[in-house]
Amino acid sequence: MTELLDALYGAAPTRQGPGLVGKIILVILWVGVCAFSVVLSLPDIDLATGRTGTPGTPGTLTVISCEALGEGRYDCKGSFLPDSGGPAIPVDASPDSDAGEVIRAQLTPAGDRAVPAGTKGLLAALAVPAVGVGGIGFLPYVLLHWAGIRRGRRAAVTVGSVLAVAGLAMAVVGVAASVA
Repeated sequence: MTELLDALYGAAPTRQGPGLVGKIILVILWVGVCAFSVVLSLPDIDLATGRTGTPGTPGTLTVISCEALGEGRYDCKGSFLPDSGGPAIPVDASPDSDAGEVIRAQLTPAGDRAVPAGTKGLLAALAVPAVGVGGIGFLPYVLLHWAGIRRGRRAAVTVGSVLAVAGLAMAVVGVAASVA
């Protein structure tokens, strides 16, 4: 807004960015947000892939009901039947499920929720960390710009663009897989 007022009243624009401390804080927050999205998604990725040593029980989830909570949100309930046998366990199902849907799933270690397994589950679990990878893409360019280094900026923009597009594409594929 101040730029608009300066332009209207003829004030000379100044190029002043954050100071050194501000830049350090911005970089820490930038890296933190992007890394946090990856770290928080690791348990879901482990469950979706059924990695050896991952706590979770493989089985089949049957979505019994989905109740609309308003504003596009749903609460879905299901029945999880473990591959190892035993009784069906009532669980919370993914809110993007449909009543009557039967899918391969993994029971969370807490035993209260079943998440899709296999390709669908993996793509859905990769959607959030893909945003983090895409978000970190332009950090090298910003660091070069702040440091006043001209050499390497073109490569930083190219790599940042590739990471941003790849992150966006993977996020879109993950979200599409979770609702399909």
